[in-house]
Amino acid sequence: MKTEQITVYIQFSKEEVLVGKMILDNKQVHFKYDENFIRLGLDLSPIKLKLDTSIQTAHPNPFDGLFGVFDDSLPDGWGKLLLNRALEAQGLSLNQINILDQLAHIGDTGKGALNYYPAIKKDKIQKKEIDLDRLKTAMDEVYFGTSKEVIAELMLLGGSSGGARPKANVGYNPKTNELMHGYNTLPDGFEHWIIKFPSETDPADIANIEYAYYKMAQLAHIPMSECTLLESTKGLNVFATKRFDRIGNDRIHMHSMAGLTHDNFRLSNIDYGHIIDVAYRLERTATAREAVLRLAAFNIYSHNLDDHSKNFSWLMDATGKWTLAPAYDLTFSSNPYKVHSTSVSGVGANPGRKQIIELANEFSIKKPEEIIHQMQSAIGQWPVIAKSCGVSKSSTERIQSVLVQLKD
Repeated sequence: MKTEQITVYIQFSKEEVLVGKMILDNKQVHFKYDENFIRLGLDLSPIKLKLDTSIQTAHPNPFDGLFGVFDDSLPDGWGKLLLNRALEAQGLSLNQINILDQLAHIGDTGKGALNYYPAIKKDKIQKKEIDLDRLKTAMDEVYFGTSKEVIAELMLLGGSSGGARPKANVGYNPKTNELMHGYNTLPDGFEHWIIKFPSETDPADIANIEYAYYKMAQLAHIPMSECTLLESTKGLNVFATKRFDRIGNDRIHMHSMAGLTHDNFRLSNIDYGHIIDVAYRLERTATAREAVLRLAAFNIYSHNLDDHSKNFSWLMDATGKWTLAPAYDLTFSSNPYKVHSTSVSGVGANPGRKQIIELANEFSIKKPEEIIHQMQSAIGQWPVIAKSCGVSKSSTERIQSVLVQLKD
């Protein structure tokens, strides 16, 4: 397997459009836009990748020589683990593959609208219906190694997923609650959704907690894609959310803050001020700046410390218009250092009202006190919302004991 060249296409609807080519030479990846694509004026990555005919080479860090727009197609966390297992199932060791091999594994199954060829063919799954209990068992087995058949199925379902928790891209029919494998083209009545399973270290009611946070975000007027709880036949609750990079079977180009700015989200120096600046640069509206400030305030007062640069994204449609993606991965989270992954006006540990107002003043965002009040009012409903979403009493009290301290 040594992929030395990848051709990149973009597919918003049925027709694919050639974007350009990547060539791997002496451990460096060189990219060149196709001249016909440049004439379309679709700037896929306006900060780090020039829309011109030059041959461009990214720095080796942080994305192993890829430009961030292409790295956004690759998995991290669970999806990366699956990819490694899939390669091992083919008898390959990790030092035998290169970064273009990984893109070839993604092919046309990744997030957003970019496709990569030649794509490594994946086995077709004959069984279309999904059993949540069987899928959870298979996911648990992945951590310890499992059969090639299970790996092949999970790669189809979640091979491009990010984040630590096991995920699957599925087709979901909200009217019948049916689940099927999430192929690129779904039959009538089915929509593209992501389902998330608990990891080994999560509390048993993690899905209920995330669903309660979705309800709090709605109350706080934070835009999110539709979410729901699914229950398996054995009573396992699974968090599910509709994909915002799909409209029916059409696709939308998706680009994360990490990819846009070439930020190493695991060792990040990103501040919410940087995100506000990028939002305005892409969208050119005051509401774009306010939307990021509202997210900052929600994450502060809901104690979501996992607010790293992969968890903020923008969407670009076929006309080249950028909009901030709906919020995602909003849930109670902590870390040993009790520091936000993204700082707020330079403060990572225990930011609050002072830092939110400083950001608002710096970027001419109106009525920050009103924004703070809206977030605090919504999050103040945690005990009621948690109970309605099936969060356990112990989890409700544990989270509430932290939230009540975030009042400044």
